[in-house]
Amino acid sequence: MATERSKRIIVIGGGISGLAAAHRLVEIAAREGINLELVLLEASTRLGGVIRTFRQDDFIFECGPDSFITQKPWAVNLCQRLELAEQIVQTSEKCRRTYVAFGGKLHPLPEGFMMLAPTRWMPFLRSSLFTWGGKLRMAADLLLPAKPIIQDESLADFVVRRLGRQALERIAQPMVGGIYTADPAQLSMKASMPIFLELEKTYGSVIRGMWHQERQRRRSTPGVQSTGGQGESGARYSLFVTLKDGLDVLVDTLAERLPEGSIAYDSAVARIARAHNGINWTVTLDNGQSITGDAVIVCTPAYKTATMVAEVDPDLRALLASISFASSAVLTLIYNRTDISHPLDGFGFVVPAVEGCSIIACTFSNIKFPGRAPDSKVILRVFLGGALQPHIFALSDDEIEGVVQQDLKTYLGVQALPQLSLLSRHPLSMPQFHVGHLNLVAQIQDKVSRLPGLALAGNSYLGVGIPDCIHSGELAAESMLAYLTHNTK
Repeated sequence: MATERSKRIIVIGGGISGLAAAHRLVEIAAREGINLELVLLEASTRLGGVIRTFRQDDFIFECGPDSFITQKPWAVNLCQRLELAEQIVQTSEKCRRTYVAFGGKLHPLPEGFMMLAPTRWMPFLRSSLFTWGGKLRMAADLLLPAKPIIQDESLADFVVRRLGRQALERIAQPMVGGIYTADPAQLSMKASMPIFLELEKTYGSVIRGMWHQERQRRRSTPGVQSTGGQGESGARYSLFVTLKDGLDVLVDTLAERLPEGSIAYDSAVARIARAHNGINWTVTLDNGQSITGDAVIVCTPAYKTATMVAEVDPDLRALLASISFASSAVLTLIYNRTDISHPLDGFGFVVPAVEGCSIIACTFSNIKFPGRAPDSKVILRVFLGGALQPHIFALSDDEIEGVVQQDLKTYLGVQALPQLSLLSRHPLSMPQFHVGHLNLVAQIQDKVSRLPGLALAGNSYLGVGIPDCIHSGELAAESMLAYLTHNTK
């Protein structure tokens, strides 16, 4: 009896999307007895993309993302399958709140204020962050009629329409900016924050809808108040987790589960094309080497993918190239606790663009995740750049550190120089989900569906977080195995 020919699947890109795709291919192939040959091509000398953990002495911190959300289950599920469940740790139960910089000082975001709107009245009314006119305008959301969801609109248009300009400038822009590093005047609500559109549609009001969700949450999870009587504010921090020993444990574990010899480093891809038989795919590297496979999963940013598929489908190339990207950076600074006058009784602060500062946001890393530094030290993770501040990203390393230290002096009372400073740049790493993004993605998906054996994955399409990237890679893997299995029956 002839042995079944192995199916070679080429995964391009060794970030978390590509690793998740590669692992899922191996996982399903082992379960279903598929003879699989995996090739993972990574352009650099390391895996993980923007995920990178730094360790030195008693310190541990992330140079890229520092956590993932459990509300989207795909990262947690993957960790469980990799036997990493014991590594998952939650944020500290204390100080689950955010500060907002405004007028040269930090204001606590009112207890119960979640992302865009309040869920509790008294803390909101007592807040120094908004004027009374701004508070009344936000409360008017309860009286305004709902707008039918017909066309996409920007975050700025939605927030101003429902909650007013203060809500946009002092809350929505900095809070959402910390996630997408985006311009709220261009960021698509449908692609980035669809839950608020649904709240408006279902309850006729964002605030009323959030009240309802909060009541439901309290019924289903008694004792949600934080230790010491302080409720959460900002994001739903109880949903955020990380890995005890750093997120690159996930990267390393995924790599270890792949077949020996399946990973090729320093293997940048120039283009992909149909093989001579019109069925398979040929991947050509920058060095001229070519590899042929039965299927290809491309997990690179859309602008890189665009150049690879230019010969395959010029229209697909144009669609991919139309997705904009912003550059961001993370500056990590370590101080003695006594060098900072602020009580650090929160997880960090965000800075509205109207403040005109260099910082997008700052996380108190070892307050958010205890045990990442000695008690006498503080790790500050400062976020910079993005769509609204490309000029900051363009500064030299020394210039960036200088402007950041000035801002930290203003907001946190930092007087001393840091004991350690590490700048991590992430050029063109953040896709910008502009108004109409979901329609653009639908067009891309339609084009790809006409190219059997090709799949795209990554943060360029339907989500930028770690769970979204994992889900994207795993779906691509499942679709390619289903395609090859179906075609050989």
